[in-house]
Amino acid sequence: MATLAVIAYPNEETAEEVRLKLIKMQKDYLLDLRDAVVVVRDEQGKIRLRQMFNMTAAGAVTGGFWGTLVGMIFLSPLFGLAVGAAWGAASGALTDIGIDDDFMKKLAETLTPGTAALCVLLHSEAPDKVVEEIRQFGGTVIKTNLSHENEDKLRVALGGTPA
Repeated sequence: MATLAVIAYPNEETAEEVRLKLIKMQKDYLLDLRDAVVVVRDEQGKIRLRQMFNMTAAGAVTGGFWGTLVGMIFLSPLFGLAVGAAWGAASGALTDIGIDDDFMKKLAETLTPGTAALCVLLHSEAPDKVVEEIRQFGGTVIKTNLSHENEDKLRVALGGTPA
């Protein structure tokens, strides 16, 4: 079962540092990171989502490749590249994998301006190791799908108090 955890941090840099730590742990095969998004609410209250995967760019590259290939068949590779890249970018922008963007935007409205949160969707066979690695960064647990007992353990590990 995938675990969803949303942890608030005092700034964007700390949230990004934790995300990089989780990515490193994935490379060490300690967890399966399905999505990790840094949600930022800047000083003016504007909300930004810093996605782990840029689906628009990936769609444009894939579409450009296939468009060029089809364009070569019809002796118009540049036209095929342009059409394929545009189609791929549009379909990539409409594709949403991982954590729902609307959920994260609504959650970001509750953040204090100038702060950030890390929304993580992961699967780990060694959750204690994950908690141990991110403990040093602190943070406030906003939302999880963990049991009450495990959520309280996470809160305490991050320097908070049980709910």
